[in-house]
Amino acid sequence: MDSSHLSKGKRAEQLACNHLLQQGLVLIEKNYHCRQGEIDLIMTQNDSLIFIEVRYRKNNDYGGAKESITRAKQKKIHITALHYMQRHNKNVNARFDVIAITGEGKQQQLEWIQNAF
Repeated sequence: MDSSHLSKGKRAEQLACNHLLQQGLVLIEKNYHCRQGEIDLIMTQNDSLIFIEVRYRKNNDYGGAKESITRAKQKKIHITALHYMQRHNKNVNARFDVIAITGEGKQQQLEWIQNAF
């Protein structure tokens, strides 16, 4: 991936994080990595641990941000979340959310999908 693609991804993750912080969530970790995969954001809300996948698309020409999360990607996120919970001895309610960001500049739209999968 080129650096402009990575920087757009990081900006999208920061935009998503800021939005969720404004909604009252608390950031635990960004870009959690393990051998099985990566989770963009891990946050808490009330007594729940929330694993968040951030997806950015400039436009919907090849499918939107939401549609880009395949079953295989969902499985990797689930396995990575289990790894995180075991490693950090977390036995709490958990859910999987998606922040889908489409567009650029003033036309940019952010959609927060709770319990996405």
